[in-house]
Amino acid sequence: MIKVKELKDDAIITIEVNKNFYLMTKATSFVILQGMDIPEKGDAYFKDIMSKEYNALDEQQRAFYTIALLLAEIESQATKNKLYTEKEIPEPGEEGYVEPKLG
Repeated sequence: MIKVKELKDDAIITIEVNKNFYLMTKATSFVILQGMDIPEKGDAYFKDIMSKEYNALDEQQRAFYTIALLLAEIESQATKNKLYTEKEIPEPGEEGYVEPKLG
């Protein structure tokens, strides 16, 4: 028999996240998205994922769900603590637009 560590059922962990970790988490969400088979009506698909029970999701959907919750919490805390700056970036087709790159 081996010993393993597991969080207590009532554990709430507070972690500090810097911008690099946030960007790595966002990049992870894009990698997961690339591996998903998303129907044309993507918004409905994602709302469905976020409203289903975790156990009813497949592995890809579970990974997306988990990362989406993590990003939402980071963004919520950033908003609450006024840690956002706003900037304008060009959209596809506009002058100065640069295609995003992963990694």
